[in-house]
Amino acid sequence: MKGKQAVEFGKGDWKTFEQGIEKEWLLTNGIGGFASSTIIGANTRRYHGLLVASLNPPTQRHLILSKIDESILIEGRHYNLYSFKNPDYVMRGYHYLQRFALYPLPQFLYSVEDVFIEKKITLVQGENTAAIVYRILNGRSSIKIKLTPLVNFRDYHQNSSKSYMVFAQESYENRVTINPYNLDLNINLYCSEGTFVKEDDCWFNNMYYPVEAERGLHAVEDHYIPGYFEVELEPGEDRTISFIATVEKKVNSFDGVSLIKNEEDRIQKLMDISGYKDSFALQLVKASDDFIVYRKSTDAKTIIAGYPWFTDWGRDTMIALPGITLATGRFEDAKQILFTFSKYVKDGLVPNTFPDAGEEPHYNSVDAALWYFEAVNKYIDYTDDYDFIEKNIYPVLKNIIHFYINGTAFNIKMDKDFLISAGNEKTQLTWMDAKVGDWVVTPRNGKAVEINALWYNALKIMAKLAGRFGEDTNGYENTAEKVRPSFEETFWNEAGQCLYDVVAEKYKDDKIRPNQILAASLSYPVIVGDKAKKIVDRVRKDLYTAYGLRSLSFFSEQYRGIYVGDQYSRDGAYHQGTVWVWPLGHFITAYVRVYGYTQEGRQIALRFIQPFKDHLRDACIGSISEIFDGNQPLKPRGCFAQAWSVGEILRAYVEDVCGPGI
Repeated sequence: MKGKQAVEFGKGDWKTFEQGIEKEWLLTNGIGGFASSTIIGANTRRYHGLLVASLNPPTQRHLILSKIDESILIEGRHYNLYSFKNPDYVMRGYHYLQRFALYPLPQFLYSVEDVFIEKKITLVQGENTAAIVYRILNGRSSIKIKLTPLVNFRDYHQNSSKSYMVFAQESYENRVTINPYNLDLNINLYCSEGTFVKEDDCWFNNMYYPVEAERGLHAVEDHYIPGYFEVELEPGEDRTISFIATVEKKVNSFDGVSLIKNEEDRIQKLMDISGYKDSFALQLVKASDDFIVYRKSTDAKTIIAGYPWFTDWGRDTMIALPGITLATGRFEDAKQILFTFSKYVKDGLVPNTFPDAGEEPHYNSVDAALWYFEAVNKYIDYTDDYDFIEKNIYPVLKNIIHFYINGTAFNIKMDKDFLISAGNEKTQLTWMDAKVGDWVVTPRNGKAVEINALWYNALKIMAKLAGRFGEDTNGYENTAEKVRPSFEETFWNEAGQCLYDVVAEKYKDDKIRPNQILAASLSYPVIVGDKAKKIVDRVRKDLYTAYGLRSLSFFSEQYRGIYVGDQYSRDGAYHQGTVWVWPLGHFITAYVRVYGYTQEGRQIALRFIQPFKDHLRDACIGSISEIFDGNQPLKPRGCFAQAWSVGEILRAYVEDVCGPGI
């Protein structure tokens, strides 16, 4: 592809199995399905697979094809190219792996004796279809290639056991149809070359997932093997083999080579639309595409929060939208997302989660509706499309303001001091929402600092829109001007030279958290001048790391620096010191705002960005992780690809570091 160099790795990157499984790759199909594994092809998560289909886009994800185990027979010598781990054994097929590249699709190059085997993988956009293409460059011997599919059919959050798996199959010369659990759905596997050889009652037992074990989850599962495809090659032959796996009733093409080219061309078009020439920005443009998907229940686009386990969330969508859709030039997608969310606003609240078939949305978020205003304002900044906002969005924004002033669900209401209060001791309504059973890990009921920064921002945006649309601005402007001094009086912590995190009737929480940075970073900052600079300085000193902001000061007694273990342990650290990427975007904006958009200021801001250029070669190649340990060496954790992480780093890089025309 033009405009971008491949991200490449070689044998020095997988000297051991443990080293080889540190880096992963991700492909998506635009409807919630995905493919993912490690760069050595060993699955280490229950979420890894060559086809994880979304049966009700973007939900009901099911593992369909775990992997293909490739082997080669040369003059009686048998070589296994695949890698895996079970509780007692490690298969080291990666010894024959010579190169791995992401350019922009995963490519593997194996070498065995005098034979080269190239493998490329793609998913078909809008289909639950995977294509794996092999090119065999044979040497001086007659050889046999054996392709053994490991099949499954289970919810992607679960593990399968042979004891409970039911598959029926019909096989043909170069195709096998597998029916799971007598459902009205078939798994079709097609190979363009060779012959299918059926195996009776054949299973892959006890695949071990070390990442799931680390997360305190069940880490062993079985897969069904229907048989294998066998391809014979003559000496010196150059052969291309297309392997197609699908659950679609109709497949438009079985030509893997053309499917790969189609996907490469599609990605190149997205890069061209962005207009960027900068390689880092282009990588993030590509990464952004993974998160924009179609939702069947709303018949519209939405933004997946993160892979491999999240679907779409209202709060995450609004925070991620400026970077994921606007900074990438995908304005129609942004418009569609804003319009769709406008149709689901209820009593002034934006859905925290969207409905699936027959389900009601969940509205348990105080900030999603307020982030909606910032997303709308960013949309206008990029497009100047006031007509769309006036006709479709502005009435909804007025509705939100009405309910926030007069009160709505979850005790969300403007108090007599013009600040927003929300929740009780049992609710988690902000983004710091970790809760295990009845244990509220980070209680933030009352007046949270970022909620009221967002509230002021929303009022100022409404005043701007009202003026544009010929309506009275005084109500919004007057309320905003009452919020500003009340906010400063309520939240300013003179002793800490920063802001309190939460203020309630009986206490002021002086823990140093990143939430306060929004007071200086939003489109309309509620704190400016010297105090804004002090906030930035305090956040940098107590919370800044190379990969984001700690969720709690390193110096706090409640600080937890390692995010590992079972759900209780992980959620206990989630917002108690774990590093989050997305607030760093707002920190960068606030930094250049208070220190000036000068060459020197932008150079410092660039230093905040630089570590992510290295991170794109780590964890999920080409994307940005959700979180990192608070303790050094800042190991990536959580979702290996997160929308608001990618979106906020791209937005800050474009808007605050480089400027237009990069």
